[in-house]
Amino acid sequence: MQSTTHSVPERRARSHQEIDDLVETRTGALTLYNELASKRPFKAEESTQRLLQSFCESLIDYTASAHFQLYRHLDEDRERREPVREIAGEIYPTISAITQRILDFNDKYDCEDHCGDFTELADDLSHLGETLADRIDLEDRLIQILVSPRNHN
Repeated sequence: MQSTTHSVPERRARSHQEIDDLVETRTGALTLYNELASKRPFKAEESTQRLLQSFCESLIDYTASAHFQLYRHLDEDRERREPVREIAGEIYPTISAITQRILDFNDKYDCEDHCGDFTELADDLSHLGETLADRIDLEDRLIQILVSPRNHN
């Protein structure tokens, strides 16, 4: 009978890999954000629609990755380290609100080939950029605590 309990070094290695995956997914979304923002003023062109669609997909991938890589353990009450639990409790409500704003943006603009109304896109993208910056700051606070050697008990 095999044990399903992983050793501390195995959990640490898995945790670091999950964080690396999250940062990679986040970087991809930010790259597309910057590419899309550089298209201002927005015109209802097929290339802009495709880029917006790719960005929306990447944004949702990043949001899901953050949930599964960082917050799932907290949601399931499996995190044992008190410093991690404290910072997570402090930032999680804001992260949840930011996630909803990301989903709202996606719902508005994830429209594949039939999206043509870009009249609010510049403002919405600007607000989203501020929202993403706030989210990244909060995530980085949590990541810093997660990878801190003194919190690996």
